[in-house]
Amino acid sequence: MTRHSDREYTQALYDKVQGMTVGGEMARWATAVQPDLALALFLADERQTGRELRKMKKFRFQLLHRWLLAHIEPCRVADIGGGKGLLAYLLQQSGWQATVIDPEPQLLPDKYKDIFTDERVRIPATAVVPHIDAPFATQMGRHFDLLIGMHAHGSNAQIIDAADEYGCGFILFPCCVIDEPFFPPLGVDWLESVAGYAVQQGHAVYPFRLNFKGQNIGLCSLGRRVRQRGERGEGRGEK
Repeated sequence: MTRHSDREYTQALYDKVQGMTVGGEMARWATAVQPDLALALFLADERQTGRELRKMKKFRFQLLHRWLLAHIEPCRVADIGGGKGLLAYLLQQSGWQATVIDPEPQLLPDKYKDIFTDERVRIPATAVVPHIDAPFATQMGRHFDLLIGMHAHGSNAQIIDAADEYGCGFILFPCCVIDEPFFPPLGVDWLESVAGYAVQQGHAVYPFRLNFKGQNIGLCSLGRRVRQRGERGEGRGEK
């Protein structure tokens, strides 16, 4: 697939998912029957913040970190399949309670690039983030307000199920269908299938994009816990 064709496909896919979620019947139901100020603010801020963050071409963890700071109050977050834990570390530095859930324990990187100052930032050798050395299981959701799965193979459906069971919010960047409990129908992209599954479970899902390499269309559901923390102003001013 050429770069031009890839851009066209990605735009068409985003349009489809938007039609299923924020641009479709689910959004009209959510705004007409259950007005949600958080949704209105999310959509208004996404127009500006999304444009700014999409200027970048890589550094997916830094981009998602900035997006989260712009849209969601600090909370207890699980980075599922988080690998070396850079996203969790960045969130931790911003006042979030972040835990990596990944069956393969890895050390934090020794440095990262600040995408706004264009400088390399060294991570202290003593720095650590909490790490659960196990595959994600639905019952783990009870301990968190927000579940993040960025290219988290085999965990997308479980993350949605956990959000349904415990009221968590979730951020998903579905990539591969490996080890998932269902497959997309012929001619349907895996991202569409995940979005459809979440909507069927009753979640209000809002798509967004960040300009890093690979599958960069995210699905956000605020969840009861995240909304309640935002309404109470929890996390503000925390260090």
